[in-house]
Amino acid sequence: MNSPQRFDTRAWLLFAAMALLWGIPYLFISVAVQSYSPAAVVAGRTLLGALLLLPFALKQRALRPAFGKIGWVLVFGAIEMAGPFLLLGHAEQTLPSGLTGLLVATVPLFAALIAFGGGDRSVLRPARAIGLIVGFIGVFVIVAGPGLAVEGGGGLFAVGEVLLVALLYAIAPFVIATKLRDVPALGTITLALLAVGIFYTPIAFLTQHEVPTLESTVSLVLLAVLCTAVAFIAFFALIARVGPVRAPLFTYVNPVVAIVLGTIILSEPLTPGLLVGFPLVIVGCWLAATGGRLRAPRADAEFPPVPTP
Repeated sequence: MNSPQRFDTRAWLLFAAMALLWGIPYLFISVAVQSYSPAAVVAGRTLLGALLLLPFALKQRALRPAFGKIGWVLVFGAIEMAGPFLLLGHAEQTLPSGLTGLLVATVPLFAALIAFGGGDRSVLRPARAIGLIVGFIGVFVIVAGPGLAVEGGGGLFAVGEVLLVALLYAIAPFVIATKLRDVPALGTITLALLAVGIFYTPIAFLTQHEVPTLESTVSLVLLAVLCTAVAFIAFFALIARVGPVRAPLFTYVNPVVAIVLGTIILSEPLTPGLLVGFPLVIVGCWLAATGGRLRAPRADAEFPPVPTP
């Protein structure tokens, strides 16, 4: 039997799958919102994703513990899914998908600030503090540097929406760690997806004012099937294979996938600011999150702080 901390062939395949599965949602969202309202994208993605995950949650008997803490599950769903999914859909009506994926990758920067606010003084260690500074400088260069990535107030507002998504993604794991740590992650995610889907369904009908195109519909289905249901199943398999500390490392590859796909498929521009700021953001996030090294695994780290794009 393989050690849970060992990267074997299967682990590398899962790692590559996750780098792709959570690197391509921004492409699918960008195409989906061309003819679906942001609320309709959220409703379709979450309902279909929940229905696909439901058999696995039932098989593992993960729903009953989640129902036992339904209040906190709903709070988690609002922070991790309801708010971010809608904000991403709205922002990608203005922003390139690659830029959106890169801005979401700032989650570790906000997580470090939240940890500091909660009393974690390790954030002040030189490597992590430098990471925070470098990461936010990278964001500034991307947004306001040479070859502006966005133009006008609408673009800046959309950037703010995506950075708010990153902040919400940074908060969500603290809800898991403090209020839902004894609830199976699959049960929490399935129930949260279902609740968010039910909430957004009537809003979707009220905001959908055009006939969706086939291209947008296919993108929405792929977003739900691949980037939600299949991605979570693969993520849990990766955690079981390599442990909760190493599993989220693929998130540093996600923005690369988002930028490459956006450039190749959607012909999104590679601005000088993006090319300069991209490595600054990635290096800054790595230093801010890890201090430049992997931390020792914790027994209670079943649900690592990784965003759900």
